[in-house]
Amino acid sequence: MKITKIGALESIANEIRIGVIEQVYEAQSGHPGGALSCADILAVLYFNQMNIDPKKPDAPERDRFVLSKGHCSTALYATLARKGYFSKELLKGFRKLDSNLQGHPDMNKVPGVDMTTGSLGQGLSAAIGMAMASKMDSAGCRVYCLVGDGEIEEGQVWEAAMCASKNQLDNLCVILDYNGLQIDGKVEEIAGLIDIKEKFESFGFKVVETDGHNIESLIHAFDVARHQKEMPSIIIAKTIKGKGVSFMENEVSWHGKAPNKEQYEQAISELKLKHFEQAN
Repeated sequence: MKITKIGALESIANEIRIGVIEQVYEAQSGHPGGALSCADILAVLYFNQMNIDPKKPDAPERDRFVLSKGHCSTALYATLARKGYFSKELLKGFRKLDSNLQGHPDMNKVPGVDMTTGSLGQGLSAAIGMAMASKMDSAGCRVYCLVGDGEIEEGQVWEAAMCASKNQLDNLCVILDYNGLQIDGKVEEIAGLIDIKEKFESFGFKVVETDGHNIESLIHAFDVARHQKEMPSIIIAKTIKGKGVSFMENEVSWHGKAPNKEQYEQAISELKLKHFEQAN
């Protein structure tokens, strides 16, 4: 069922963030910063945009999603659990032995995961293959691929972009989680990644820029991409790394570490307060 109420989608995004923190704390391992920054994007995709049915996770006509920044798997797992692909109780097993919910998503073990990812820079290539197959089979499904801003320093991303444009994959929508930080620091200082909009336009993409934490703006951006013809689209979503947890926001140190007990309690308290405010 498609959810259209902005407040309801904001509440779901907040639930996803709570799920991220709980998983990383329970495992004492993970990547909270980038997972928190993409929660609103996933809420809109899975609950407002994508043609999917948790009861039929392998339906050939379903839309596909590729989490190219696979290290942010906690956000995807929390989303899939909230959507009903599996029990929320399974989130407690994140990164534990005998659990299917490992540090990077595995399509052979987790219902709802369309592509195994983790090696950065490769997800877009897989998504392009899916989009091309859909065109060849006249399946009509759309393919979404979430990439990180540090990730697009990888050369394979741009090789893939050329392929998407050449094949006029208007059923492909890339989303850039543009939070400005990667493991080593600021993206603009690591590789000088500037003029991203102009770069993708020169590679033949329809570029839509938006606030990655504004649900209404995200819905509009996805709708623009959906109606684009004969060229792929990319939504450049400006986000905040660690969004929703005060001491994690815009702090590169939270790229890949777990909170201690005191930090966990503060993070959950802040997110639950936000959840309460959204509900009232």
